[in-house]
Amino acid sequence: MTVYTHGHHESVLRSHSNRGIDNSAAYLRPFLSPDTRLLDVGAGPGTITVEFAEVVAHVTATEIGDAELALSRTRAEEAGTKNIDFSIEDVHGLSFPDGAFDVVHAHQVLQHVADPVQALREMRRVTRPGGVVAARDADYAGFIWFPLLPELDDWVRLYRDAARANGGEPDAGRRLLSWAKAAGFEDVTATASTWCYATPEERAWWGGVWADRIVGSALARQLVDAGMAEPADLRRISEGWRRWADAEDGWFLVPHGEIIARA
Repeated sequence: MTVYTHGHHESVLRSHSNRGIDNSAAYLRPFLSPDTRLLDVGAGPGTITVEFAEVVAHVTATEIGDAELALSRTRAEEAGTKNIDFSIEDVHGLSFPDGAFDVVHAHQVLQHVADPVQALREMRRVTRPGGVVAARDADYAGFIWFPLLPELDDWVRLYRDAARANGGEPDAGRRLLSWAKAAGFEDVTATASTWCYATPEERAWWGGVWADRIVGSALARQLVDAGMAEPADLRRISEGWRRWADAEDGWFLVPHGEIIARA
């Protein structure tokens, strides 16, 4: 298993809780129907999971531990959602029987696992023949922003170094098609989509999230403990994020790779 680079600091959950079908799983929406049985691998705070439950028959949400799974449980309880069950799972070796689901979904998961090809093999195994395995991951090397601030250059370099030290692959988006082919899928459709932050409100949110994450989250502890950065370095990067958020011409693009793979 890898170490989860982001951790579950409030600033991380603030970011992840902004996700739903429209901004994070639109590529999968045409494959969902009222009779779909869906497995949501790595449900996180459960915002996408609960939206899935509004359009499919049943959702099974997984996470790596009870504390992590409690986040999506709480979200489902708050929403009054009844058609979700929960299971602690390792995606490298899922406990479900062969062909148990119509759709298996993972959002921003494969970049963090030790063996994404094995993960995809397992996702395929628990999908019925003809069903869909769907994955979407960001690609950190493809991030683009303006103004060109050196603090953000340092941020993305340090993040990528930390993610790889933790056993993950931060540039996963471009690799999804390759991983799916290596996992034995023959019918794969690869696409891409983006998040873009350019309005004052979007900049304040995105910049604020990362200004806090770089000094307060698990990532900050990992960087300092590994000797990759000093606390003063992280404070400087945090201030750089706030300067970016305050820039009237600030713009940030996050590219994602996506795959729809037929089992």
